[in-house]
Amino acid sequence: MSVAMAIAGLDGPSPAKATPETGPMFCTGLKTALTPRLHRADAIFLRSYDIGAGEAELPSGIATSAFVYDNALAAIALVACGDVVSARVIGNALSRAALNDRTFDDGRIRNAYRASLVGEGAAALPGWWDNRAKLWAEDAAQDGTSTGNVAWAALALLTLHQATGDPAYLTSAKRLIDWVINSVACQPDGFCGGFHGYDPQQVRLTWMSTEHNVDVCAAARWLFRLTGEQKYDEAAIRARRLLDRTFRGDHFLIGTRPDGSLADDGPLALDAQLWPWMAIPDAPAAWRRALRFAESHLAVDGGFDFNGDRDGVWVEGTAQAAMAYRLNGESAASKRLLSSLGADRTPSGLLNATRGTQLTTGLSIDPTGTTPDFFYYRRPHLGATAWAALAETGWNPFTGAEVQ
Repeated sequence: MSVAMAIAGLDGPSPAKATPETGPMFCTGLKTALTPRLHRADAIFLRSYDIGAGEAELPSGIATSAFVYDNALAAIALVACGDVVSARVIGNALSRAALNDRTFDDGRIRNAYRASLVGEGAAALPGWWDNRAKLWAEDAAQDGTSTGNVAWAALALLTLHQATGDPAYLTSAKRLIDWVINSVACQPDGFCGGFHGYDPQQVRLTWMSTEHNVDVCAAARWLFRLTGEQKYDEAAIRARRLLDRTFRGDHFLIGTRPDGSLADDGPLALDAQLWPWMAIPDAPAAWRRALRFAESHLAVDGGFDFNGDRDGVWVEGTAQAAMAYRLNGESAASKRLLSSLGADRTPSGLLNATRGTQLTTGLSIDPTGTTPDFFYYRRPHLGATAWAALAETGWNPFTGAEVQ
């Protein structure tokens, strides 16, 4: 076992075993938390965060927010956990959002929606009443469209199409990736970040993200497998070229600057080290060196951090790492990481987003800005719980295949 793995607490006690009565621990927690919220709903977006211990209420900016990424993960995880019926409720919301928007008719999906039932019309966006300004306020980043989030919604819909055979999910997934192809293709390779701001005049984000292009590559490859349509193969190849360019021999850069030049080597992100080779089965063997790089540069006591400052355990990312170890044939390391996540469970069944009070990311809430003001907090988080369930079941969300 490497020194980095020991630092990460991977040599701790063996994981607790799920019993036949409870089933897999994180699947059980996910279902326990979501079943009351999904009860008798046909289509619903689920709030991403619950009120944390010691909080009276959530901040207004996320109190009604159902982030698309979290909801897509939850739908995939529910399929992995054997609850396709519940997954369809979230999938129906994603599908309707892809078909109906309050302003645009081009196939995009927003970064977040209001946590609520979704009818046949346009899904509502999050917001809050600003009593000081006496107006309804919205968040420019949540109203925008991140390329990676579009691809994750498509992955969820493709997962549901695989599970149910319902062609409506395939149609919606195609519409989403068609938007990516038509709206955010960059030069000479890859796909740009998306759009930011309030309706109707949004700003195009010209930087490229390694993580976003992984997502697009995975969704486009899946669509090409199903449809044989050349445009999806070409999209996957375009995204793959950006990944080839950001790989530096043992790790991945986070992406590019707005002018298309490669980002600095300093900023690190855990998902950028793990997702490329998790998502692309025929990726070069050298890409897996990024797992060892993550151990050396992002491991902390009990798990992994989001970035290189190593200021605490990022629960979602630690679950991603558990999945990565499993995919890499290191089952003992995967199980030990999953065992460590047992400490992050809350009474609702959801896992906290962080093990400490606050976690830095080095990123900006405003995707056009440079202020590192995006933090995770110790609150029950839908996305973190979904990733733990995926790692527990061995379900690769990028391919729809189970890892043995």
